[in-house]
Amino acid sequence: MANTLTGLVPTLYEALDTVSRELIGFAAGATRDSGIERAAKGQTISSFLAPAVTASDITPGVTAPNDGDQVFSTISLSISKSRYVPIRWNGEEQRSLQTNTGAVGANRILRDQFAQAFRTLVNEVEVDMFTAAYKGASRAYGTAATTPFGTAGDLTDFAGIAQILDQNGAPMGDRHLVLSSAAMAKIRGIQSVLFKVNEAGTSELLRQGTVGMVEGFNLHYSAANTLVTKGTGSGYLVNNAGPYAVGTTAITVDTGTGTILAGDVITFAGDTNKYVVATALASNVVTIASPGLKATLADNVALTVGNSYTPSIAFQKSGFIVATRTPAVPVDQNGQAMDMADDRTIIADPYSGIAFEVSMYRQYRQLKYEVGLAWGVATPKSDFIATLLG
Repeated sequence: MANTLTGLVPTLYEALDTVSRELIGFAAGATRDSGIERAAKGQTISSFLAPAVTASDITPGVTAPNDGDQVFSTISLSISKSRYVPIRWNGEEQRSLQTNTGAVGANRILRDQFAQAFRTLVNEVEVDMFTAAYKGASRAYGTAATTPFGTAGDLTDFAGIAQILDQNGAPMGDRHLVLSSAAMAKIRGIQSVLFKVNEAGTSELLRQGTVGMVEGFNLHYSAANTLVTKGTGSGYLVNNAGPYAVGTTAITVDTGTGTILAGDVITFAGDTNKYVVATALASNVVTIASPGLKATLADNVALTVGNSYTPSIAFQKSGFIVATRTPAVPVDQNGQAMDMADDRTIIADPYSGIAFEVSMYRQYRQLKYEVGLAWGVATPKSDFIATLLG
């Protein structure tokens, strides 16, 4: 057959173009390690993180300063998912479309099928990133079950979430805030003066979900931000012979009942900070995220599990990473793929940084296409992530 994926590339990019201009918040803002090299599900890979840099005074001299070297750190994360979406056509179906809708109609249907395939995988990545983010946040600001940005001209919610990142030492550049649907509605409505197109001078809302910048945050929106249901824990008291020091993350508790889950927001009597649980209560120990306690904690202080909430997530780019790869296939001694695919191509999305693999399999009187992606998510530095409650 003469039909190969080469001829479908314009259709694939048209489909991807449709999806990439929908709202993707986390993938657009996080550190991305994206490539076409193959990785297996469960495989651990390392991703490089660029270090913070400092400026130097300019001093004229005979030679240029002997500096500029940097030490890059790495983070290891696992490719936790390898997924695909299938699209299949047989000869009779193709003939029927050519008769009833013409060739242009058939191409449009195929384009829409690929668009749905790309959308499905992107949405799964977004959900995984959201889950990692709210469980990996350092602290929280705001009121659970109350949508932020509810007062016109009041930027307190921006200031509060920024203060957490400031106190945690997060760099000022490349900060992002991924809004929930309800928070986005408030921004568009009550706070819409911030994002009038003629004043903002940008149409990024229609492209990547980036709706502007406020107080150092690039604002995004993701449908993945959904309700986080709290644990059932109640009545717990701190159990410690001497006060826990500032910076402590593992807190022993007693007397209470019920669960305290990763992602729960907890408070201690006498401390106004709202801490995010990093590891669920087990063996009477609950672990909060780094940088830990902001105030000393004495014995028998009451612990309270906050209400269920719909979070918006603030983060500095280096605190959050997603790695994407093409799914693994068997290869021969020359590294050539040895499965049944007749053709393969890589379609890279310039907006999310995700590289998708599209494969074609010729079968008996039919063609099957697969859109595949493997990925993993990690939060290497909780200090650089904070939750805005809603």
